[in-house]
Amino acid sequence: MTGENQVTVTDDPEKSRFEVRVDGALAGFAAYEKESGVVTFVHTRVFDEYEGRGLAAHLAKSALGMVREAGDKIVPMCPYIRSYVRKHAPEYDDLLRVPAVD
Repeated sequence: MTGENQVTVTDDPEKSRFEVRVDGALAGFAAYEKESGVVTFVHTRVFDEYEGRGLAAHLAKSALGMVREAGDKIVPMCPYIRSYVRKHAPEYDDLLRVPAVD
């Protein structure tokens, strides 16, 4: 991720996804399903033209932080989010509603 670009992550509950934007342009998203305070991450994607900039990690970290702030739990069904949570254990262990699925 370059220091020259403005990178933001926001939650778009109408689309059920966290979105990462670079200089205002949509660069990727982490789709989820939410029910009763549980956010199930189902798919993460960074568009081809934005790959290799660390945006997926930035998106995951920011999305998990927003989930934590909301007091929700997660189910990391998405392979990327599951891998990110495992790589950064035990930092996100408190967010897990159930153990990550292999």
